[in-house]
Amino acid sequence: MTQATEPKILVIAGPTASGKSSLAVDLALSLSGEIVNADSMQVYRGMDIGTAKPTAQEQKGVPHHLLDVVEPDETFNAALYRRKALPVIADICSRGKACLVVGGTGLYIRILLRGLMEAPPSDPNLRKKLHRKCEKHGPGLLHERLRNMDPEAAAAIHPNDRTRIIRALEIASTSNRLFSDLTKKHGFRDLKLRALQLCLRVERDLLYERINERTQKMIDMGLIEETRALLKKGYSPELKPMKAIGYRHMVTYLQGKWSLEEAIACLQRDTRRYAKRQLTWFRAEPDVIWIDPEAVDMVLEKINRFLSEAA
Repeated sequence: MTQATEPKILVIAGPTASGKSSLAVDLALSLSGEIVNADSMQVYRGMDIGTAKPTAQEQKGVPHHLLDVVEPDETFNAALYRRKALPVIADICSRGKACLVVGGTGLYIRILLRGLMEAPPSDPNLRKKLHRKCEKHGPGLLHERLRNMDPEAAAAIHPNDRTRIIRALEIASTSNRLFSDLTKKHGFRDLKLRALQLCLRVERDLLYERINERTQKMIDMGLIEETRALLKKGYSPELKPMKAIGYRHMVTYLQGKWSLEEAIACLQRDTRRYAKRQLTWFRAEPDVIWIDPEAVDMVLEKINRFLSEAA
């Protein structure tokens, strides 16, 4: 894809339970578009209820891509996502269709749009230790540690952005390189796409109410049975997707360590926390336009203006 032929895409992002999927389907129907998934959990087969994967009925006939890509015990990451997504997007655009990239995994969206930074490999043991410290003391303590090790990176990373704080600390601790130096070298200039990035803004109390309601709906739809089926197939509770929000809670319940009421309460709490982290991530991203998911006409006006602009 050359500079002259960079496809235009629409990104519909936002926190969990903000209504991304339904808005994207409505927009795709209006624009004769297709949807490319940007949710890191919806790529796994057999994990439907806990990932809020849109059903065939909810998809309303709109083609959806990059759902059900791998089994839960297969490796999948942001680099693989980009490698799979770029040709799919190119194909959609070559057929004259609008391409909507939809999801709440900020890292996948960033790497899709701006490229992958070469960095030292992760250290699983150190990462676990840092995650435990973060859970116990909050991200502020780790952010202060980063400030001492790499002040420039700390200044650029929000104090609540635990994912980037932990990665920056990991790089500084396991190599002689600083996260800030790697970022400057890469520059995130590997641009293959022109994107209009829209992020859904939902009032906090309403968002939390939706999260609580959706959690109960997942239980009613069979999240416990879905988790039990995954375990029965031999998928270990230690697998990365099995430790994701929803599944790890149901595993703990099925192991008899929590009552169902405790599992539901913890799932609701952790989902609210996750939504807060998503919002922190998207607020730190450049070029994001915040939208009211109910103002469909205004959103369509922004989209049509973007699509009609000359390259």
